[in-house]
Amino acid sequence: MTDLPLWVEASGALTGAGGLVYAKHHAPRVYWSLVGLPVTWYRFTYSYASTMEVCGLTVQPTRLRAFMTRTVARREVRPVPPKIRKARGTSTGLRVTLRLAAGMEPADLVAASERLRHAWGVRSVTVVETRPGFVELRMTGYDVLRRVRLPRSARPHDLVVPVAMREDGTAFARDYRAVPHALTLGANQSGKSMYQRNLIKGLASLRVALVGIDCKRGVEQSRYTSRLSAFATTPDEASGLLDALVGEMESRFDLLKEHQAGDMWELPDKVRPVPIVVLVDEIAELFLIATKKDEERRDRMVTALIRLSQMSRAIGIFLEICGQRFGSDLGKGATTLRAQLTGRVVHRVNDKQTADMGLGDIAPDAVAAVTTIPPDRPGTAVAGDTSGGWSRIRTPEITAEETAAACARFADLTPRIPSLAAFRPVLTTTRATDGAPVVKPHPVTD
Repeated sequence: MTDLPLWVEASGALTGAGGLVYAKHHAPRVYWSLVGLPVTWYRFTYSYASTMEVCGLTVQPTRLRAFMTRTVARREVRPVPPKIRKARGTSTGLRVTLRLAAGMEPADLVAASERLRHAWGVRSVTVVETRPGFVELRMTGYDVLRRVRLPRSARPHDLVVPVAMREDGTAFARDYRAVPHALTLGANQSGKSMYQRNLIKGLASLRVALVGIDCKRGVEQSRYTSRLSAFATTPDEASGLLDALVGEMESRFDLLKEHQAGDMWELPDKVRPVPIVVLVDEIAELFLIATKKDEERRDRMVTALIRLSQMSRAIGIFLEICGQRFGSDLGKGATTLRAQLTGRVVHRVNDKQTADMGLGDIAPDAVAAVTTIPPDRPGTAVAGDTSGGWSRIRTPEITAEETAAACARFADLTPRIPSLAAFRPVLTTTRATDGAPVVKPHPVTD
């Protein structure tokens, strides 16, 4: 009987240890909160000053501080690291705000981020400049891109659609007012379609008009017709739809002129038109031609896209262009159009030249990161912007059926735009599956 308490305690300890091992592999957020965060916090606070000194991220103290240290504190004068202004733990890592010492710049910490990651035993360290003189170290305790779960606070609103998770544990959102036009590149099975599904699902709940151009006979976007205000599945239809969009753009500019407004957001609510997001599934299908007579149609479509990309931001028409490859080899006007697409998201590609096409002109350092994306992680991509910054992202796994269900749920939000009425998709009744009858039979009673 005396051994019973010992067995109970041992069983409890083994159960707790087994639970932690299970949580480490299957519930990393729980394991990080219980074990990883306290251990990392201790390691960070204990070794912060020495780590910064070894990494060359310290400066000599001022003369007054050196004098006070020698005469009053009776201590050896040591180099001064950046001051810690704020530190807080999150469900994915640790956030530390630093006040840079005189003579330091954020690039110094960026260059040493890999050494800091190893010194503090974290998954990654990302340096973000919050304001002049201050940077934030975003440390992640585990691989947040292995199982992507967007934060609960990440919800579509005001033309801002969270579509992926960044490597630093924050949500990557597609903000159409900040970045009106974007280009998404990726090889087959790279997760490019999954990115578009997340985007369409988020846009479906907003008061925007969705226009689809899918010249692969609509195999990708035909499931979402319940939420599309216009749809084109062939190059001929796409040509007519783009001409109609240019006409809509010109009429909206006339509206701005009438009300003496700089953009559509300055218009009164009663006359403000609904924003339009144009989703092009495969841009190469609009450039490629089979015969000489198709060249005129191609030039007309490319000209319309370039006009939209150059001027449509002010009147609320946004371009979301996807493709496997987008370079000058597509034909005349390709590089001109690409230069207008501010946002860039590049998934796994088949060659380095494609990565250069997507990110080489805005974030050259990100090209190497694209070429290292493994094929067993679909949805992983590198997102860049014109500021030169870039980050690794990954979209949550989602099926086409989930996106189609979201489109059907918000079908009542689909606006009718008169200039695009000729291209509005015809909705058909969904055919029943597994041989089930469309109408449920009722027994005949006497």
